[in-house]
Amino acid sequence: MRRSIHRFVLTACMVLVGTPLPALAADTITIGVVGTGSAMNWPMLIAVAKGFAKEQNLILDVVSAPSSAAVQQQVASGAVAIGEGGLPDVLHAIDQGSPVSVLRIQAKSSPYVMLAKPSISSYGMLRGKIISIGGPKDITRLYLDRMLEPNNIKTGDYDVVYAGASGARFAALQAGAIDATLLAPPFSVNAERLGFARLGLTADYVKEFPYTGFSVNSAWARQHKDVIARFMKIIALGTEWLKDPKNKAEAVEILSKDTKTDPNDAAKTWDMFMQIDMYDVDGSPDRLGLETLTKALKAIGDISGDATLARFYDATLLVP
Repeated sequence: MRRSIHRFVLTACMVLVGTPLPALAADTITIGVVGTGSAMNWPMLIAVAKGFAKEQNLILDVVSAPSSAAVQQQVASGAVAIGEGGLPDVLHAIDQGSPVSVLRIQAKSSPYVMLAKPSISSYGMLRGKIISIGGPKDITRLYLDRMLEPNNIKTGDYDVVYAGASGARFAALQAGAIDATLLAPPFSVNAERLGFARLGLTADYVKEFPYTGFSVNSAWARQHKDVIARFMKIIALGTEWLKDPKNKAEAVEILSKDTKTDPNDAAKTWDMFMQIDMYDVDGSPDRLGLETLTKALKAIGDISGDATLARFYDATLLVP
């Protein structure tokens, strides 16, 4: 599996201020993410670009996998220590007995936009069409159901194909292989600019549970509590910095450089993320509705065991 993933490294070394002191070896954290060039990892990109990782003596070794489920497989196997992705995949892994725990919430609100071919101007026109989502148990499955059901579109009224990352689904939409899909920025912004029809926002339909989070290999976590504490700090700092309006221009530059997207698209992405209040600085699972999500998955049969929060989130891992 390692050969099938694309690897890139965000490195940071300790900054010494004042009187020189003996340098300590930086701690490396291998982190799995979905795809490449995603705005989902914006706080982490900022943590490196602004030196927060340096200050905490961390090196972030970031590994890209084709889907959120694949990331969780990497976390469970120990190939990566921490994973970022859709929370249902984390919860499914734990439900199936994987040695994984939710670490923190990354995005509390979903930024997905339903985009369709220009000829499709309403949800009703999706009957008989091909819609692409991330996977059969991906969080985009929950979002799709909650967007279509109020518009009288039921499972079976359309065909579904799967592609794990927004970039792959956007490419399929451009190629005409699908009729509609859920895309996250900056791909959704680019799609609108190219003339694809915007049908709606997931944030208008789903408000009761969070979107993405960080998971951690439980065995690794118990041996690296101090490293986890420092990682949690840099994500909080990156999130807080991103949300400050005075940092918008620089944040846009950081995202545009990493994702190789048009700065105007990156700026619109920032505007949208702030509009839906996407990121939470603290990211506390017990405060941001994780148990609501576990119970929603339990109700549709995606979780077979106990759906209480304590089964999926071990707060003791956060105590050095």
